[in-house]
Amino acid sequence: MRRERFDKINVVPFIDIVLVLLVIVLATASFINQKSIKVDLPTASSKKATEKKTIMISIDKDGKYFYEKNMMSLDNLQEKLKKLDPKKDLIALQTDQKTEFQKFVSIVDILKEKGFQNLSIITK
Repeated sequence: MRRERFDKINVVPFIDIVLVLLVIVLATASFINQKSIKVDLPTASSKKATEKKTIMISIDKDGKYFYEKNMMSLDNLQEKLKKLDPKKDLIALQTDQKTEFQKFVSIVDILKEKGFQNLSIITK
């Protein structure tokens, strides 16, 4: 039994493995980028359009609260938010970068207490 000299490395299996890993990474990356799966929903003859309105809540750098560009206290804002429907109304929250974080957390606590789950945070 004669031993052969080991001069070459067969790189074809290595290339196959790398290509499979590349396909997996690209497929996963494109799926994560979409963040949703597009589905063609069935239609019904009795359509009812649900109107969702967006409520803008702002906090300026001095910590003043604004509800639809009207300045108000936190208590008044809390009363306004409690009158909203969490399923029909969307909340957009924008805060100045110099605002205390506690002011932001106060608004989020009120929204969570009421049951709002869809909250948009406006940034630059």
